Amino acid sequence: MEYGFISHALLWLVGLMTVGTTLAAVGALFAMGRQAYRKG
Repeated sequence: MEYGFISHALLWLVGLMTVGTTLAAVGALFAMGRQAYRKG
């Protein structure tokens, strides 16, 4: 395997992880907000 492919795959992995964590964080915040809104 060449270095270019490895760096490219790593970049994609980091990008996917960033998107995944961002979606998870937004989803958690949204869920918490809905719970607080329901209680109030």
